Amino acid sequence: MKTHAREEKVRRQQDRARLAKEKQLKEEAIREKEDMERKYLLLQDDVRKAQEELKRSQETTELLAEKADLAEAEANLLNQKTCETEAEIQRFKMSAVKTEEERMLMEYRAREAEMIATKLLEDSERRAKEAEQLKVDLLQSRMAEKMAKERLMEITRSNVYQPSYQLPELTSDITTDLTDAELGGDLFGVGDMDQLSLEIEKERVEYMEKSKHLQDQLRELKTEIEVLKVEENETDYDRLHEDGIQRGDSKYSTLRQAKANTTSSRVAFFEQL
Repeated sequence: MKTHAREEKVRRQQDRARLAKEKQLKEEAIREKEDMERKYLLLQDDVRKAQEELKRSQETTELLAEKADLAEAEANLLNQKTCETEAEIQRFKMSAVKTEEERMLMEYRAREAEMIATKLLEDSERRAKEAEQLKVDLLQSRMAEKMAKERLMEITRSNVYQPSYQLPELTSDITTDLTDAELGGDLFGVGDMDQLSLEIEKERVEYMEKSKHLQDQLRELKTEIEVLKVEENETDYDRLHEDGIQRGDSKYSTLRQAKANTTSSRVAFFEQL
């Protein structure tokens, strides 16, 4: 009887110890699961933030590249217009003038063209410097893109302790997030990118307007040069004929009137013309 009682007591003690151990293991497993779930959520949040940062970085890089191309194109256009204007200035200086009034007009137009050329040159140099600065910004953005990519890869490769049970799709979720991520880099926020987009659109409109304005100016200068050249090539007879047309005479009526008079009267007639 005593032996049986001792054995029963030992068995109950063993059962209590086993239950206590199982309870302890269960509690530890629950705490471990909760801790892993918390780490998993934090990891997912880090991945999400990194992906958003990378997406903004990619968009910023594209905007900076577009703005750099636009600035470089405008600088090239301004440089081209400067060369054309300088060529017009040389044509002004080489044109032969016959009267003081024509000379003054040519000098005025030459000075005006030189002012336009100077302004074009200044604008060209300014836009060229802006294009170079934008290229530097673009290079920095791409470097940040590489750093952000490495950061995202480091987050997803970090060694997380795996429990003895299976968490719900932990590895596959993170892998999918990484696969879908557009890897880029960013030093700009959403508001900065919006502002950059507005600046690019504004500069594109200004670029088109300035290009049209420069074309109009050059076209006007060329037209005035051609008019002056025509005037320079006119003979005295052309001018007399033009004056007669304005009075309603033709060259035939002028000749008839001239022949109908005496020599002295014909001389006086032509002097009046």
